[in-house]
Amino acid sequence: MININQNIIMIKNQNHLGGICMILSVLFFSLMDVLIKITDEYDVGQVMFSRALFGLIPIFFLIPKEKLKNFYKTKRVKLHFYRSFVGAIAMWAIFVGLLGEKIKARRWTAVGLGFIGVLIISKPGFDNLNFYYIYPVIFTLGFAGVSIFIRKLTLVGEPVYLIAFYFSVCAAIFGLFTLPFGGWLMPTSYDLGLLILIGVFGSIANLLLTKSYQLAEVSLTTPLKYLSLVFAIIFGFYLFNEVPTIYTLSGAGLIVISSAIIFIREHQLKKPITFPRQQ
Repeated sequence: MININQNIIMIKNQNHLGGICMILSVLFFSLMDVLIKITDEYDVGQVMFSRALFGLIPIFFLIPKEKLKNFYKTKRVKLHFYRSFVGAIAMWAIFVGLLGEKIKARRWTAVGLGFIGVLIISKPGFDNLNFYYIYPVIFTLGFAGVSIFIRKLTLVGEPVYLIAFYFSVCAAIFGLFTLPFGGWLMPTSYDLGLLILIGVFGSIANLLLTKSYQLAEVSLTTPLKYLSLVFAIIFGFYLFNEVPTIYTLSGAGLIVISSAIIFIREHQLKKPITFPRQQ
């Protein structure tokens, strides 16, 4: 069998590969978001629990056979706790919202263009302001913390599957806390399939996110998260008949330009790929 890492080493630019992982991560997160909107009759805690429980499926496929008995052992308990706790809060916040390194000049330019694109799409104002606006803000703050903790864990050699595993366990516990308060429903066979896909897609997205931060700098890959709005526009148009406005299309264009700037710049640098030591 061909070693996957040997194929990856053939790509000369480590940050470039990290960016690709981030874009794929955003795509799978966007697919997960679509399914969450479809299953909006279910309680946030129930969806969160399903995301975590079924999200364990892809994770176990990555665990080496020789480590199945003790794969959960780690010397970085505190870092895993911080990443999992902050990540669980961020997940809860974005689910509620859906149901209800040093940075150089060019990279700042890319971040700025992407952010301007976000502003053009969202057209922030106070006309339709409501309580649920706070949840995406909470998610953004939480995601910033998650990015930092994931990067730290990967730099000290923690395996991608282990980082994702502890996050899933923590998120499942968070979701279970809502069970005594009611609101959970027995899903139909069809909805159960959707909940399983939410977990699988979300887990794949999280694994790709972690791999992205293992390969590349946080300041490079995080701006690519803006592409989630571009995917949201595409899915909204084809699945929910949401026609984009000129503001939406203009903002999406700036986001795509900012992503292109990142990739062109990193391609020019051509940094060699090096992999963190796996425990």
